[in-house]
Amino acid sequence: MKSKKTDGDIDCQKCRNQADCCRLGAWIDLEEAKKILSRGIKGDFFHLEIDKDFPSGYKVGTSYEDEKCVFQDPDGLCRIHKVDYALKPVTCKEFPFEGGRIAPIAEVLCVEHKARIKKSKSRRKKQ
Repeated sequence: MKSKKTDGDIDCQKCRNQADCCRLGAWIDLEEAKKILSRGIKGDFFHLEIDKDFPSGYKVGTSYEDEKCVFQDPDGLCRIHKVDYALKPVTCKEFPFEGGRIAPIAEVLCVEHKARIKKSKSRRKKQ
């Protein structure tokens, strides 16, 4: 999946460590979680919170504390994605973007974004 163009074009297919972005889970809309559960996909949701930035007004996490996403299979692939890409949460589909900009957590989780930061710093040092 190619991410939409915003702060920069990041092609997730080029990433050698595609599972890295799932190592801390994600916040997703409660209604998305309900659809996933209705399909019987193995996994749980944690930390129901009110959040008006989400369409339903509620968000849930796909991990407990700082654990990996519970929907990540041992092969590193997303169990939700394997069943039906349409069910994959919006925050997961859009990562490393959030609200049209690079998400703050991308500097921790996105290998492609970190590589760009490193290249940019190296260019500045040479100038």
